[in-house]
Amino acid sequence: MISTFKSALLCLLSLASAPSLTNAFAPTRRASFSSPTSLQGAESEVSFGDLDGSDIRIGIIRTRWNDEHVTNLVDGCLKALKECNVKEENIFETSIPGAYELPLSARFLALSGTVDAIVTAGVLIKGETMHFEYISDAVSSGLMSVQLQTQCPVVYGVLNCMNEDQVKARSSGDNNHGYDWGKTAVEMALLRNEALNVNAGAGKSPLMDLGFSKVEEKEKKASPGFF
Repeated sequence: MISTFKSALLCLLSLASAPSLTNAFAPTRRASFSSPTSLQGAESEVSFGDLDGSDIRIGIIRTRWNDEHVTNLVDGCLKALKECNVKEENIFETSIPGAYELPLSARFLALSGTVDAIVTAGVLIKGETMHFEYISDAVSSGLMSVQLQTQCPVVYGVLNCMNEDQVKARSSGDNNHGYDWGKTAVEMALLRNEALNVNAGAGKSPLMDLGFSKVEEKEKKASPGFF
C-alpha cells in the first residue's frame, strides 16, 4: 500500500516538473514581416524562359463588366503573346457579359478544338452582399472543371479584389497581371501539345472560317453561332 502511494506521488511530481502541454502544442512564433499595403499588387514570382508560340493558337474570353480594367488586363496579355511570337491571326478574342458566364464560354471554345489554350479575363470587386463570394467560388471551380474535362489549358485570369484601388494596382503599369497570364497560356499550350503529342494547328481550320474572329470584326458583321 505504501509502495503504491509512493509510486503515485512520484508520478504526480514528474508531471508537475514536465513542460506544459499547452506550450508544447502552441504554434511557433514566426518572425514578423511588414505586410504589404492593400494597394500594393503582388509581384510575380514566376519567371518564364524563352517561349515560342509561333504555332500556338490562343483564345481570350473577356468580360464587359468592369470593362476599363479588363481591357487593361487583356492588353497586358496581348503584349505577352506578341513577345512569344504568337501570330495575330492565331489569337481569338470575344467578350461576354460577366464573370459568371466564363466557365460555359470557355467550355464552348475548348470543345471547338480551335485553340491550344484559353485565357479568361475578368474583375470581381467585393461589395456589401455575398454576391462576390458566390461568383468567385463558382467561376474558379467551373474553369478548373473545364480544363480537366477538355484537356485544354484554361488560365484563371480573374482578379478578386476588395476595392477598385487594388484592381488598378494589379492591372496597370509593370504589375499588369494580364502579362503573366499570356505567358502562362503559351507555356501551358506547349506543355499540353507535347504531353498529348498534338501538332499545334494541324488539321485546324482557320479561325475566320469558323466564325472565330476578333471582337471588332464580329461587331461589323453578325454571324450565326455563339462566337
